[in-house]
Amino acid sequence: MYPTKYHKPASIEDAIAALGGGDDAMVLAGGQTLLATMKQHLASPSDLVDIRAIEGLSGIAVRGGSLTIGAATTHAEVAGSGDVREQCAALAALASGIGDPAVRNMGTIGGSIANNDPAADYPAALLALGATIITNKREIAADDFFTGLFTTALDEGEIIVAVNVSAPTKAAYAKFDQPASRFALVGVFVANGASGVRVAVTGAGEDGVFRHAGLEAALSADWSGSAVDGVDVAADGLMSDMHAGADYRANLIKVMAKRAVSASA
Repeated sequence: MYPTKYHKPASIEDAIAALGGGDDAMVLAGGQTLLATMKQHLASPSDLVDIRAIEGLSGIAVRGGSLTIGAATTHAEVAGSGDVREQCAALAALASGIGDPAVRNMGTIGGSIANNDPAADYPAALLALGATIITNKREIAADDFFTGLFTTALDEGEIIVAVNVSAPTKAAYAKFDQPASRFALVGVFVANGASGVRVAVTGAGEDGVFRHAGLEAALSADWSGSAVDGVDVAADGLMSDMHAGADYRANLIKVMAKRAVSASA
């Protein structure tokens, strides 16, 4: 790896100052993506700003029928939380299927969505649930946050503080994973809540996570697995790689959508 300066700020203000003090400073939370890319010489930050010690950036709270999850909360903590299981069991189940135990005990929800890997699980959940991403500067709707492949609406020097999720009436996530990495070859999160039916797909889109209007319309009319059968899922705009072609991914989207609806509660 390249030389880098390590910072462990005690406050958001100190973290922002550290980020602004480096030529190419980057936030470090769980490090499950950043450290791997550094080892491969795909990233060479001048400074690493470790936010894990900042008070208030981890933990889970229920307020008025919604969940607030701190950005530094690990996948294992989300998976094991009774509050998450009570308010949105699908989110806890999703977190339990991320990577392996080592990844789940180090990786964080904030780090996952900030990186916005096109095969990550959390972006599909937050998009389908109509979540709000809270930063040190503002609140951003999930529809506006995920802007493309590995890109988000975050500005320079902006840090995710928490995510807020309203409890859905029904929700579930179904993933066809790549067995070596457990990343989603295709993952579909379905949710029916106050903002209606929302369906988000990860692992398939050339531009990353996306909502599927056809599936949303069909499930709004009939929340059942059979409603998915009549939906046309085109291969246009879907990824083709060594693991699967666009046509295969298009078929998997329907299969995963049906499984998710059938599993929803």
